Amino acid sequence: MTSVLVTGSAGFIGHHVCRALLDTGANVVGLDNVNSYYDPTLKEARLDRLRPSNRFTEARIALEDRDAVMALFAEHSPSRVIHLAAQAGVRHSLDAPQDYVDANVTGFLNMLEAARAHPVEHMVFASTSSVFGLDAAMPLSEHRGGNHPVSFYAATKKANEAMAHAYAHLFAIPLTGLRFFTVYGPWGRPDMALFKFTKAILAGDPVDLYNRGQMVRDFTYIDDIVEGILRISERPAAANPDWDPENPDPASSSAPYRIFNIGNSQPVQLMDYLEAIEEALGRKAILNMMPMQPGDVPATFADTTELQAATGFKPATPVRAGVAAFVDWYRSYYDV
Repeated sequence: MTSVLVTGSAGFIGHHVCRALLDTGANVVGLDNVNSYYDPTLKEARLDRLRPSNRFTEARIALEDRDAVMALFAEHSPSRVIHLAAQAGVRHSLDAPQDYVDANVTGFLNMLEAARAHPVEHMVFASTSSVFGLDAAMPLSEHRGGNHPVSFYAATKKANEAMAHAYAHLFAIPLTGLRFFTVYGPWGRPDMALFKFTKAILAGDPVDLYNRGQMVRDFTYIDDIVEGILRISERPAAANPDWDPENPDPASSSAPYRIFNIGNSQPVQLMDYLEAIEEALGRKAILNMMPMQPGDVPATFADTTELQAATGFKPATPVRAGVAAFVDWYRSYYDV
């Protein structure tokens, strides 16, 4: 039976990935330190959906704890690793950059070292569309750009991609980075727009719209993200036989290393997203127009050609359907 280590198992994406893996019959080890970046009660509720399975093992470990991470690999010998744990959030990185070094850089190094000491078939790790930063050639492709991040969060994720390439090259560890584009859906994070907008509208509070609402995002539904993660995780990264060092492709290598976008490829205006939330709630928002925030970008739009070619899968959940599913979950979870 396949044994998979999922880090960030109490997180939004991580707990959905764990559930999907358990549904396939896999044994799942879930690593999470359940920190207080946002409400730990929500994280515990997610874990409560995993704990009933006798094929789920919970490990409450911080990524920064090298000895604990190494011991976990030694004990469970996972065949695959899906590394989703990180310090998330663009805005928090403006105030607390050390948190991002600890979790995203030191923590990722510990994961790489553990995979080196206890070899795995494949390690998939979460990157982000935020690495594209100043790049504005839409749609955003893995084959160009990604070198001008505008937030420290994005910079640490770009560092992860570089670190992964070095370990793939030096130690032949198959490593694949996935650049997620604005993930949303049930059990989502309270610091993200859908959660914040829904909460504010139901409370009758103003909704803060940065850049005065003139934003475009490639909103990607959680089920599509999970499907993409699982399909890629089953296809270990391999060296690209056509890789040319004189014209290097950033998305592949002569080492077992790949980068993929996972996005809906249907960018949506923020005002249209807000309208979908209003429709699902049956209420209108009070708008508070704000300037662009530091570290933010005006638009994202994923080129998913490579994801489709590798897996035969293309995310396609319509935003209105995804928003409605989130609102149903939110009303049920918070009884509002």
